[in-house]
This record gives sequence, C-alpha cells and structure tokens, in this order.
Amino acid sequence: MLIAVEGCCHGELDKIYETLAFIEKEHGKKVDLLICCGDFQSTRNVYDLSCMAVPPKYLAMMTFYKYYSGEKTAPVPTLFIGGNHEASNYLQELTYGGWVAPNIYYLGLAGVVNFGGLRIGGMSGIFKGHDYMKGHFELPPYSENTKRSIYHVRQLEVFRLKQISRPVDIFVSHDWPVGVTDHGNVQQLLRFKPYFREDIETRNLGNPNAMDVMKKLKPNYWFSGHMHAKWAANVPHEDGSHTKFLALDKCMPGKRFLQIIDIPQPATDLHTEPKLSFDPEWLGILRDTNHLWHFENSNHYMPGAVAGSEEKYDFAQTDEQIEEVRRLLGGNLDIDPSSFQRTGPVHETAFGDGFFSVIIADMKAKNYPLPPVTAYVNPQTTELCQKMGLTDPLRELMSKAPTHDPKDFTSDFMSNQVNQQNEQEEEREAVDTEAVTVYFEEGMGGVEGSTEEPASKKLKTEGEGTVEDILQVKNGHENGDSELTEVDQIMKDTEMPLAVAAEVAMDKEQYGPEAITALAEETTS
Repeated sequence: MLIAVEGCCHGELDKIYETLAFIEKEHGKKVDLLICCGDFQSTRNVYDLSCMAVPPKYLAMMTFYKYYSGEKTAPVPTLFIGGNHEASNYLQELTYGGWVAPNIYYLGLAGVVNFGGLRIGGMSGIFKGHDYMKGHFELPPYSENTKRSIYHVRQLEVFRLKQISRPVDIFVSHDWPVGVTDHGNVQQLLRFKPYFREDIETRNLGNPNAMDVMKKLKPNYWFSGHMHAKWAANVPHEDGSHTKFLALDKCMPGKRFLQIIDIPQPATDLHTEPKLSFDPEWLGILRDTNHLWHFENSNHYMPGAVAGSEEKYDFAQTDEQIEEVRRLLGGNLDIDPSSFQRTGPVHETAFGDGFFSVIIADMKAKNYPLPPVTAYVNPQTTELCQKMGLTDPLRELMSKAPTHDPKDFTSDFMSNQVNQQNEQEEEREAVDTEAVTVYFEEGMGGVEGSTEEPASKKLKTEGEGTVEDILQVKNGHENGDSELTEVDQIMKDTEMPLAVAAEVAMDKEQYGPEAITALAEETTS
C-alpha cells in the first residue's frame, strides 16, 4: 500500500494533489492514502480565517474551501491532524474526528482509525507546559489568547493514547517528540537548522509527552511536521523493536515536504479497497474515560497509581469491551463518507468578491475586528456521541456561554467594537449603538442605520479606507448623505456592487480610470 506523507500543508491542497498526480504520471505510483502532519488550514470562509493564529500578513483563504464547497473533490483519501495554524472553530466541531470535506478526514484532538487494515494514530496541536494540565475551555469567539491555547496539547489526550495496548502501525504528531534527536544524525540537522541547538540541549525541542506515547505504543512509523525540516531517526525500544521517525518540511517550492512509503497491506484486507474505519479499541477507551472531561481554565490531574486511592487509572480494553463497541455500532465499523455535512458557509456565499477582498486586506492590517464567530454543532459528532455515550465538548461549552450567528453584525457587537476603539483613540467619536445594524446577504453586503457624524467627514479626517470606513460610506449612501454622491456615480458608470464602489470612492489614487474599468469587469462579469 502506497502512503504519501506530507509535512505542513498550510492550505496548499491544490499543489499537494498536483504533486501526487505528477508522481503518478511520471513514475506510475498511485497513492492509496495521503497523511498530512498538521497546519492543514481547513478554512471555509473569512470567519474561519479569523480563528486561525497566524501573523496578519499570512492570512489567506488558500484552496480548502473549494473542496468543502464541492467545487473540487480530493483525488485521494486524505487524513490529517491539527497543528498550530488551523481553523480552530471548524476543527472544534469534530473533537473525535470526522469528515471536513468529501474524502478529507480529521483525526480529532487525538485518535486512532483503521485504513486498509493499518492502524493509524495521531495527536493534534503542539505542547505548551502552562496549558498541558488544563481543561478544554475555549469557545468561539476566541480571544487572542484562546485562539492559541486551543491548539495546545492537553494531558487528557495523552492519557487516553497511553491506554492503547494493541499494536499501532503509524502515528502522526505535529511537533516532534522530545529526545527523538538522540537517535538520528543531529549534526546534519544542525547544519541547516543551527538555531535548534539550544532547544535540543535543554530538551525543549518538541513535546516531551509525545516521546512517552512513542515509548508506550512503539509504532512502526512516526511522522511529524512543525519544524519545517526533513529529518529522520530510528528510535529503539526495550523489546528490541524500532520506530522509524520522519519529519517533513512545509509545502513550498524547493522544500522536501512529501515522502511516499510502501507499507505491506495486512493479508486480511488484500482483496478489498482500502477505506477508513473506526478503531474499536480507541472508541472503547473514549467511552471508559468520558468522565475525565473538564471544561475549566484550571489545572486537573489524571488518575494514577497512588497508594490508598481507589480511582481507576488503567483503561486498557478487554476483548469483551471491544466487542461491545462493535455491537453499539451495529457491527459496522466503516466511517460513512456520506456523513459529511456542511455546517458553515463557504466564502463565496458569505461575501461578494469585492467586499471579501476588502475584509481580507483589513484583517491583514488589523484595522477592524470581525464579528463574533459562531460555534456549530456537527452532526457527525452528535451521531458518534449518541451511539457511544460520549460527551460533545463543544455542545457542553455552548450550553454555558452565548454564541452568535456568523452572518450577524449586531448592534451590541458594533457598539462593543467601537467603544474599544474609542478607548484607544479618544479623538474618534462613538457610533450610535441603537442605530447601526450591519448584515450580509448572499453575494454582497448591505447596511442600514446612521452615524453621529457624516461618514464623508470621518473619511476625510481618518484617511485610509478600513472596513469600518467602507461600512460608513455605504451607510451614508443609503441614508442620503449629499456628500457621497460620488459612490452613486461610480455605481452608475460601472455597475459595481455598492461595497466595491465605496472602496473605490475612498481611494482614488489607487483606482485610476483603467483600474476602475478592470475592477468593474471583474465584479460584474
């Protein structure tokens, strides 16, 4: 069985699939499965983009939304874990794993699945010691802190993985297991990554708990990303077995981001087409440790072998428990591809093209915060929880906190954002919180309400056209501001949508006659 392993995806699905197609054409090797080692970036829309922890200059939709919308279909079954640059709000819907798009499967916070008879395990996120003992408390809309803490590995997932007692063929993590550098050519690594030296020497390069998992599970292969380097090691175990470790780079020209390995398919599955299926041992572990969920921003401890304690700490599954899982699933362990359902909008339906580009530009400049992002309950998670008697962490968190529809710019939200800006910039006057309501329709935006000061006056004093400015221009247009007749003229001359015309009106230097004509053709075709 040919398995392609890719390092950090960073949203470059098109390029990765094109590379696989080239390999098949040139070398006759057709891949059965693609595994991505994190930073997958499954952004469906601009709201997902706002939940991703990356520097503003790197914000980009990339190509996943095309696979989510159905415009494209993944040509090879794709399995991935989360890294530290993800659409965390979307992945949070699928705590236990699930389809994020047709033929693309997320493994969850931690998990094990079967593919063609191979057991593949994985752990999402990266290690940060200050969050390791905490519960899963994050919920959209994220703060800048929770946008990052949500992808920090928790002790619960490591504890569950260490309950596995049956052999695992492949394991995937985003950051490297601490100490793996003891078992490879570290001097070669330092030649092209010299700044790794201090972290290697202080045992801070990677996740120390990942090495514990490796020593417990002893998988045949372990793949990682995160460090943007291709590097290999061979880790020995006490029983004489070894784990072949391979880290890969990110998907960019000239980078060593892809490796194809040929793993013998178990004899029992030789005559069937490989497909994903649930792992009954893993589901049994989830059932038996369901009571260990915590949802507070505070430290909690997993059960352990403490003298005098009667709390159970060993959840290794018996044959009877595994058979019970099979019974609960009706004897069918296959992960049904048709169970995928879109829960959030794709970006074409959330915004018109012109306005979408404006919002992306402003997110990059960090001039304007997006509205609150909703938390969607995913039907795949609901179904699995009902069958297995599991808690849906997202549903639990949602029951304790209010959430918002991502298409709503409510008066309260606008008021809150403007008030925050006023505190930072005292010269800016407050927006009338009772009058401003912004909403989005399919294809383009619309605005109703008014501001305390004519929008055109604010534009003259503030200069650069931010998303807030554009909304105010549109606002003034719809309320008959006589100073904004230029927006009407641009719309009349070019048939541009209102949002794009407002952008053009604010920055004449950028949009000369030729640029306006080109933009008009682009937005009206």
